[in-house]
Amino acid sequence: MKAKRNNNAANIDNIIRSISSASLVELMSIWRARDAKQWSQSPDSYRLIAEKILQQGEPLLAFDVVTEGLSILPDDVRLRQLQGLALARSGATERANAILESLRRDGQTDEETLGMLGRTYKDLAAHAATKLEREKFLRRAAETYAQAYQSSGGYWTGINAATMNLLIGEKERACEIAKMVRAQCLKEVQDPGGDQYWELAALGEAALICRDLSQAEEWYARAAKEAAHRFGDIHSSRRNARLILQHWNEDSSKIDKYLHVPSVIVFAGHMIDRPDRAIARFPSEFEPAVAKEIRGKIEKLQPGFGFASAACGSDILFLEAMLDAGVEISVVLPYGREEFVRDSVDFIPGSNWCERFDRVLERAARVITASTQKLEIGGVSYEFCNELLLGLAAIRARQLDAALIPLAVWDGMAGDGPGGAASVVRIWRSSGYEPEIVDLAKICRGSGPLPSGRQRRPLQERHHPVEAPLQSFASRVVAMLFADAVGFSKLTEPEVPRFVQHFLGAIAELSEKFRETIIAKNTWGDGLYFVFSDVDLAGKFALELANLAATTKWEEKGLRAGLNLRIGLHAGPVYEFDDPITGTRSYSGTHVSRAARIEPITPPGQVYASEAFAALAAAQGAGSFTCDYVGQTPMAKGYGTLPTYHVRSRSPAARL
Repeated sequence: MKAKRNNNAANIDNIIRSISSASLVELMSIWRARDAKQWSQSPDSYRLIAEKILQQGEPLLAFDVVTEGLSILPDDVRLRQLQGLALARSGATERANAILESLRRDGQTDEETLGMLGRTYKDLAAHAATKLEREKFLRRAAETYAQAYQSSGGYWTGINAATMNLLIGEKERACEIAKMVRAQCLKEVQDPGGDQYWELAALGEAALICRDLSQAEEWYARAAKEAAHRFGDIHSSRRNARLILQHWNEDSSKIDKYLHVPSVIVFAGHMIDRPDRAIARFPSEFEPAVAKEIRGKIEKLQPGFGFASAACGSDILFLEAMLDAGVEISVVLPYGREEFVRDSVDFIPGSNWCERFDRVLERAARVITASTQKLEIGGVSYEFCNELLLGLAAIRARQLDAALIPLAVWDGMAGDGPGGAASVVRIWRSSGYEPEIVDLAKICRGSGPLPSGRQRRPLQERHHPVEAPLQSFASRVVAMLFADAVGFSKLTEPEVPRFVQHFLGAIAELSEKFRETIIAKNTWGDGLYFVFSDVDLAGKFALELANLAATTKWEEKGLRAGLNLRIGLHAGPVYEFDDPITGTRSYSGTHVSRAARIEPITPPGQVYASEAFAALAAAQGAGSFTCDYVGQTPMAKGYGTLPTYHVRSRSPAARL
C-alpha cells in the first residue's frame, strides 16, 4: 500500500512538472489523458493546468478544468478564483463578478481575489448601457483595485488602480500611483531570473498613464519578448493599454504592434480530385504547388489559430502547414469520423491521405464532430460544418480581440453544390469578410499540362439524383427551441383552461411578432416547440419568451404565482417534409433530438443553448443577445455531456 502511495505521488509530481513547461496542445493532451482518481489527490494539478491554459488564451477549457476540480474541492479558494477569471476572460462578466463577490463575502480580501473582482467591474463598465452606469462601474473598479493595493502593496493591483483612477478623471492620483508602481517594478526587473512579463507590462502601463509613450513602447516591447505564446496575458495587457490611449486620444496602433495577438484563420478549400472525376479541378499532380501557396499565405498572415475541416487536399495541406508553423489548430468534421474518412479522405488508391488525416487530428487542440450522422439529402451537412467553423473561429477571435481572416483554396468557379468552397466564399462575403484566396485555377494553368485524358474546364453545379420516395424531402439548417412550463404539473383541473387561455395565449400572441421567422411550432401540455429560419431572431424570441413568463403576474389571471419556463436552444441540419399525418410542414433528425435534451437541464427562467447555436449566432453576427459559456453539462436522458451556453440580452455599450 505504501509503495502504491509513493508511486501515485511520483506520478503526480511528473504530471505537475510536465504541465509547467507544456505547450497548449500538450496541455490539452495531458488533460484528456488524466486519471481522475489520481488527480483528485492533487489539487495542484487542477490549479496549475488551469493557470497555464488561461495564460495561453483558452478560457473555456480552463473553466472546464476548474469545474472538475471544484467538484472534488468545492471550497478551494484558488480554484474559485480561477473559475471567476476563466468566466471573465470568456465574456461571462456577470457570473464572474458573482463568484468573486462571493469570495469577498467569505472573507477573501487578498490581492488575487480583489484584483480579479476589480477586473469584472472594469468589464461591466465596458458593456454598460449608459454613461452613468459606466462611471459607476469604473469607480467600483477603482475602489476595489485601490483596496487590494493598499492591503497588499502588489504592483499588479497598483497599476490597475492607477489606470482606473485615470479613467474616472483622477489624473494626479493616477500618476502618483503609477510612479510608485514604476519604482517597485524597476527593482523587480533588475533581478534577471524568473518570469518578468507582468512587471514589464506594468512599467509600460505606468508610462502610458503618465503620457510617456516612447518609454511605454520600450517596456511593452520587452514584455512581448517575455510573453512568447501567452496570448491570454497579452490580450489582458493590451485591453488596459487601449483604454489609456483612448483616454488620451492617442492611436492604439503604437502599442498594438508590441502587444500583438495573432489572427485567427478559418479555412475552406477543394479536395483532391477523385480518380473518376471527368473534369479536372485539383489533380493530385498539383499538390506541391498548392501546398507552397498555402504556406506562403500563412507566412504572410502570421496567424496564431486555425479552424478547418480535414478532407484530403486543401484542408489537410492547410492543417499540416499550420502545425509546421507552430500554430494551434481546431478541426471540425461534418459527421462521424469513419464515414467522413470514407467519403472525403481515403478514396485515392495508394495515397497516404488517411495517415496524414490521423496525424493532424492527433495534433489538433480540439476535434469537433458537427453531427453524429450525415444527412443524405443535399450538402447541408457540409454547409453546417462550414458555418460552425466560421462561428467557432469568430468566438475565438472575439475572446482575444484578434482579427478573423477567412482563407480559401478556390478555382473561382460555381462549384459542385452547397457546402463546397464556392458556397463558403459566398457565405463569408455575405457576412462582411473579404477572404484571402489561393487561386487554384491560376496554379493549375501555370503548372504545365495534365496527363493524357485529363482536362480542365468550368464545371457546372452537380445535381445528385434523389430516389423517388425522398423527392418530397429537403434539408436545411434551422434553429430550434424547446420550452417547458415549470409548475404545470401542480395545476388543478380548474386552472388548466386558464393556463391554456392566458399562459399559452400570451405565448401565441408573442409568436405572432416573429411569424416571418417561425417555420414550425407545436405544443403538448406544458411543452413548446418552435423551429426558426433565423438564429438571431430565435435567440431574441427565446429571451422575450423568458421575460414574458418571468414578469407576468399569473396569479392575477387565476393561475398560481411562480409559473415559469425553462428554454433550450440549438441549431443544426434537419430534414424538412410534409408530415403525412398532420399535413403540416415538419422538421426531423438527430439535431431535433439534441435540441430536446437541453431544456430539461436549464434552470427555470433561463435560456440555455448548445455550442452550435452559440457558434452560428457568432457566425451570423447576432446582435440582440450574447452567449456566455456555462461549461460541459450532462444532457437529459443520458445524451452525453456537451458544451452549454447561457443566452442573455446584450446591453448596448455606452458611447465613450
